[in-house]
Amino acid sequence: MTVGPATGTARQGGGLRRARHPGTVLTLVSAAAFMAMLDNLAVTNALPSMGESLGLGISGLQWAVASYTLVLAATLLSAGAVGARLGHRRAFLTGLLGFMAGSAVSSLATTLAVMVAGRVVQGLGAALLLPAGAALLRHTYPDATARARALGVRAAVGGLGVALGPALGGLLTQALGWRSVMWVNLPIGVAALAVARWALPCPPVAPAGWDPAGQALAVTGLGSLVYGLLQGPVDGWNAPGTAVALTVAALALPAFALVQTRVARPLLDPVLLRDRECRAVALSCFSSSVALFGGSFFLSLFLQDVLGWSPAGAGVVFLCASAFIVLASPAAAALTVRFGVRVPLALGLGLDALALAGLSCFGRQAAFADYWWLLPALGAGTGLLFVPATVTLVGRAPASQAGTASAVVDTLREVGGVVGVAALGAVLTARMRGTLHDRATRAGLSPDATEHLVRTVVRDGPVHGPDAGARAGTGASPVSVWAEDSFVDGLHLALRCGALTLTGTLALVLALRLSGPLCDARDAVDRNRDDGM
Repeated sequence: MTVGPATGTARQGGGLRRARHPGTVLTLVSAAAFMAMLDNLAVTNALPSMGESLGLGISGLQWAVASYTLVLAATLLSAGAVGARLGHRRAFLTGLLGFMAGSAVSSLATTLAVMVAGRVVQGLGAALLLPAGAALLRHTYPDATARARALGVRAAVGGLGVALGPALGGLLTQALGWRSVMWVNLPIGVAALAVARWALPCPPVAPAGWDPAGQALAVTGLGSLVYGLLQGPVDGWNAPGTAVALTVAALALPAFALVQTRVARPLLDPVLLRDRECRAVALSCFSSSVALFGGSFFLSLFLQDVLGWSPAGAGVVFLCASAFIVLASPAAAALTVRFGVRVPLALGLGLDALALAGLSCFGRQAAFADYWWLLPALGAGTGLLFVPATVTLVGRAPASQAGTASAVVDTLREVGGVVGVAALGAVLTARMRGTLHDRATRAGLSPDATEHLVRTVVRDGPVHGPDAGARAGTGASPVSVWAEDSFVDGLHLALRCGALTLTGTLALVLALRLSGPLCDARDAVDRNRDDGM
């Protein structure tokens, strides 16, 4: 899997060790990304079975997914710096072991608490694993063009995990149960560990220096933000826990930004984000995550709970979109090298906005033949969006900050995904609540029965509408239709809000004066040191 010349060297003991097998390093790093992406999305189509087995409603299922996201998003920046300080090779191996241990714990879960504990360990492992892998590629491929291609391969293989995740998760859930989705990581991890011990290079450890205030503020601010956004729809935005978490985030994140401008060795060098291209890809990465992750979460529920797809069938539907991430990722790297970030970002944002807007036009009677053509556009657009972000930030960062630069991309993606699920979920829930209330009231249900129905369906999802209707004293079939129609109505509005977010970002990217072909990292940062966007 060699993609170009690689002359990366690494310090071990008193000397330098050359990366003699760049293709093997790329394979290992890509396999780790594949494993992380496979597991994260394979869980999606296992959620209904997991909920039935563990007795979880929508809020519990959200935490089964979100506990991983919370820890990953809160610790990625710190983990990138820790990896640079301890050595990216050691961080990669430690993260791989942690991810495997978390997968094993999750596969044995019989309660939500054990599931969350396993997902937390997985999140910590991935937080070490992902930036360390990108940093190893930064050292293995010092040439900008070869590095861009290598990062494109890594993104494509990660996209393959995205592509196979929902389909494989559905097949495993249907054949072996949802627990198999968790332990599928173990054979991949064991094989990767066996090769990694002798094949990975040992890049030089970053110079001595530490930013304890930045570390504490980053973890506190990001963790509080993600927690508040996750719990807001569950407990209410005025609930004490939610209000405290969002207040802490509102104080800690600006304080983090201030500290980064004052310390000698900041956790996140502000010079990097003064570069116009870096800020453009950061904005695009965040806003696209808001729209795509939020939309995908509720589309999975729509496919299974409303359209009646099995977990395996829903996985195949997502495969039609995700497979195009694999095809588009190398093309995105080539376009970034040849034309700069503007072309792939504009294409990706435009395609995904079109796909989300198109998917918002189909309801509970939709057939696959009606909407299949939008799925390749959704996947290709996603592949075109995230690769330029990684190539640009990792390529323009100094070698000593390559892991942290990669962590910025992953943090923006994870936080954006949580914001998307929370924001689009709030839009969906509000519209769903209003539509269902109106339908029940017009049908003649009493105020108490209507409120009970609305509360139950909003809490547990549209599939619980018939049960709620039976308890309210009405026929199950009409109430099922009300519940599904109200969910679809809310989903349509949420998807259109996501498309509007992407369209606004596209307009901003087109309005910016971005540079052309990819240039040397330090030259780009120096040239833009005092330049505003």
